[in-house]
Amino acid sequence: MPDLPYEDIQGFILRTYAMPVLRVIALKVEQAEPARRFLGGLVNGSNGGHADTTDVAPKLATATDWTVKPQYCLNVGLTYTGLAALGLPASSLASFPEEFVAGAAARAERVGDTGESSPKHWKSPFASPDLHILLLLFAETEDVLVQATDQLRAAYPHGAMSELSVQEARSLPESKAHFGYRDGFAQPSIDGGLPPVMPDVLPKAPAGEFLLGYPSQYADFTYPVPVPAALGRNGSFAAFRILAQDCHGFEQFLAESARQTGLDPELIAAKLCGRWRNGVPLSLSPLSADEQIPLDERNSFDYVPSDSVPDAFDDARGYRCPLGSHIRRMNPRHSVVAGNGGLKHRIIRRGLPYGPPYDPDNPDDGIERGLLGLFIGVSLKDQFEFLMSDWSNKGSFAPGLRDTKDPVVGNNSASGATFLIPMENQKRPVELTGLSRFVTCRGAAYCFLPSATALRYISALPDASLS
Repeated sequence: MPDLPYEDIQGFILRTYAMPVLRVIALKVEQAEPARRFLGGLVNGSNGGHADTTDVAPKLATATDWTVKPQYCLNVGLTYTGLAALGLPASSLASFPEEFVAGAAARAERVGDTGESSPKHWKSPFASPDLHILLLLFAETEDVLVQATDQLRAAYPHGAMSELSVQEARSLPESKAHFGYRDGFAQPSIDGGLPPVMPDVLPKAPAGEFLLGYPSQYADFTYPVPVPAALGRNGSFAAFRILAQDCHGFEQFLAESARQTGLDPELIAAKLCGRWRNGVPLSLSPLSADEQIPLDERNSFDYVPSDSVPDAFDDARGYRCPLGSHIRRMNPRHSVVAGNGGLKHRIIRRGLPYGPPYDPDNPDDGIERGLLGLFIGVSLKDQFEFLMSDWSNKGSFAPGLRDTKDPVVGNNSASGATFLIPMENQKRPVELTGLSRFVTCRGAAYCFLPSATALRYISALPDASLS
């Protein structure tokens, strides 16, 4: 087990904050040296996200153990153009992976961000190279958010940075997402990391699957660390995404599919996702949303018997949980799938919904609602991009799926998109037709998540005008 330096690692990589309020501030660097000094101020004297009496400016939240949970947590993401604008040396910039260098807009097509999800339709500034810094401020209350934001803005060096946009997200009742599913169950446990909030029966993920500088999920392989080590080690990467959800379209699809097939609409919703809307997995309760299964056991399952869950129901054919369901595509566990193993491409998911709860009595309210999501891993290419391109948007994810895609987040914009529900006593699966694109990308950014040491390193870089 690696000895992870919690005080150096951004907190949301290793822990779920479970805070109901989120504000994401997008910044452009106007003057490199004072902007670097601002970033250094987020960690110099940092105490892991706790407010103190000697310095009211918010500090970077690290993974340091809490004795008392703080009222807010601040985290930082830097784009490649942001690192360049901050004046990092060419040798450091050249050491970052190509997908991060290219950025989310340039890589959009390979993850299915086409049509209405293409960068030309994104909110400003997410398709622009002017997006340099994301400040992610999680808070326990609205008052705390306002106070921490005011303190943060007061710390901006005059003229050094400009705010480009502010995105807001708030938790919904019962920890549900906008399609009505209870969320937040499946997160990987990291070897040497903090204990998971929700028990995880799967093997622990190697630290190098989520942190630079440690052995990865692949035997005898460690992902390259950006140079120098003070910059790269203990950092990670994240895909930040603004995902609009078509709640009315989703509910209409459930109703029409129920009419065509005779199946209960809630069963159809469960088959699409892999869980009932209360979070109970089909693998544990295929016939009903069994509320008797405790919350802390709703992640304790596998799709086939494994060393982790030897008594798991063998659902290799998908009779309980369809092979093409959302959670099975995103986290196939020990299923036989494309990509050399279902445990090789795991991601950490963070984020909160935005917009008010969907009201079925007022479906055309014109209000956008969705998710501000962060998808964290040591390799954007091998984790986030692989999940979206190979597992979400290809029928080759697993045998027998034909040309189908993830029914919830997949790019089902083409006519004729279908979803297959295998039935144990039927020769052919039930085929749901009329799928549409229920989730549209409204903005994205590829971010480097620097360690506390990295922010200190960046802040101490010499002014290019003096070199």
